[in-house]
Amino acid sequence: MQIDGRHYRTIWVAEDGWSVEIIDQTKLPHVFEIARLTTVEEAATAIRTMQVRGAPLIGATAAYGICLALREDASDDALDRAAELLMATRPTAVNLRWALDEMAKAVRNLPRERRLEVAYARAAEICDEDVETCRRIGEHGAALIREHAARKPGETVNVLTHCNAGWLATVDWGTALSPIYQAHDAGVPVHVWVDETRPRNQGASLSAYELGGHGVPHTIVTDNAGGHIMQHGQVDLCIVGTDRTAANGDVCNKIGTYLKALAAHDNDVPFYVALPHSTIDWTLDDGFKIPIEQRAEEEVTQMSGRLDDGTVVTVDIAAPGSPAANYAFDVTPARLVTGLITERGVCAASAEGLQQLYPEHKPEGDGG
Repeated sequence: MQIDGRHYRTIWVAEDGWSVEIIDQTKLPHVFEIARLTTVEEAATAIRTMQVRGAPLIGATAAYGICLALREDASDDALDRAAELLMATRPTAVNLRWALDEMAKAVRNLPRERRLEVAYARAAEICDEDVETCRRIGEHGAALIREHAARKPGETVNVLTHCNAGWLATVDWGTALSPIYQAHDAGVPVHVWVDETRPRNQGASLSAYELGGHGVPHTIVTDNAGGHIMQHGQVDLCIVGTDRTAANGDVCNKIGTYLKALAAHDNDVPFYVALPHSTIDWTLDDGFKIPIEQRAEEEVTQMSGRLDDGTVVTVDIAAPGSPAANYAFDVTPARLVTGLITERGVCAASAEGLQQLYPEHKPEGDGG
């Protein structure tokens, strides 16, 4: 996507041909800064501290983390240590495990002297595949937006989203925001309600940043305003992302998603979840088995912002000495999801719906 008229992905190999550069998302929206990763430890830190975040981008960063590890030591033991280090950074997003498995499959049985070249090639493929996957998700989701536009000719289609599932959460395009970008670029009048997404404010800081950069009309609202604007007919549909989707259609996404789904259900507002195939956990038949990451309480009790003079500061916002719980994700049961938008099309949020699009994952013996 575009920043000041220049196209950027969120991660790429630097000009030296081996180190990895990322957009440091902890500095946005106040400062656009590129960080350089040179070791697997730095890649792990980037994931853990959310310099990179979003399930697909976490997977891509982990893939390049394996490359950086193999530059120092191409042995099986080093590969295993690197995978273990990276796997421990964020427990909820399944793309992390998927990408590490893909990298291991690519290099495990190769001679050591070939592993590095193949690893970088596979990591690049993972990134390119993510871009194409997100583009196709956008095509299918944009069709839904056009359907709503056809029902209200000349009027704006209002979409509510939560957290950031745009290009900053992927390598490019995004998942939940890809349909919005493609509809906007095709001339469909679309406006986005952007939840602030406490406690890290990924909506207010990241979604608003990239939507504004691309010229998409949008309005930031508090997290608790979603139900109100739905009650007053100001939301045509909701589109959110997901960090892990169980094989039965349950979705795990940023904390607060479940509440938006409840409000949408009560107000007959369609609630869609956009996801790539790499976010589906075929080993889980129940979303409530997904581990929920609990992050530092300082994310709840403190907030960063920019002063009038441009200085960025972090301030305390909670009562001194009060403890805080910081659950990073919640699970929205499939019954509250209108449909899943994937790179292969839109399906029901159910085991049957997913298996229809991904027949290769049907249980053995199921000839349906």
